[in-house]
Amino acid sequence: MTTRSINSVGNSATHSAAQAAVAAFAAILLGTFLLYGVGFAQPQQIHDAAHDTRHSFAFPCH
Repeated sequence: MTTRSINSVGNSATHSAAQAAVAAFAAILLGTFLLYGVGFAQPQQIHDAAHDTRHSFAFPCH
């Protein structure tokens, strides 16, 4: 009979770092879409709302 030990501390830290990287990448994609995708949208109301939001956060847009 053979027993194996599992190092759950090291594995959990790697898994946690991978989850953080995926979450950061998703946040970057969402932020890019919100700033540029909606900011350059054709309907004037969507553009104006994004434009005003960027100004309220002091984001230079023009």
